[in-house]
Amino acid sequence: MQYWVALSEIFRNVGLVIGGAVGIYLAWQRVIASNNQAEAQMRQAELSRQSHVTELFNRAVGQLKDERLEVRLGAILTLGQVCKDFQDLSDPVLTLLSTYLREGNVDYGKVEPPVDVAEIVRIIALRSQRVVEAKDDE
Repeated sequence: MQYWVALSEIFRNVGLVIGGAVGIYLAWQRVIASNNQAEAQMRQAELSRQSHVTELFNRAVGQLKDERLEVRLGAILTLGQVCKDFQDLSDPVLTLLSTYLREGNVDYGKVEPPVDVAEIVRIIALRSQRVVEAKDDE
């Protein structure tokens, strides 16, 4: 009788080890699947971000030459916000705004420039100041 009790305990322990190993394997597979899903969601979020920013950028660029000051100013403020919120896109935005100013090629003399031109200058100056401060911190 003692022999059968010892043998049943051995089988029970082997069964527990095998069951534990299967459980660990299934849990590992679930972790891998969850990681893959999280990575896919991160890629999708990045694509959505790029699409959103591209739409903002394109709409704002189209509005820069509008006759109405409030539309131009809204476009400039949108581009300034894109520059602030998305650091990786600040260079193209600043290049666009700088080119916009250069192509305007208007001499205001002693008269104050229009609000939209002043806002572009302010955005470029703020960004230039941040670049200088970042270089000083290094």
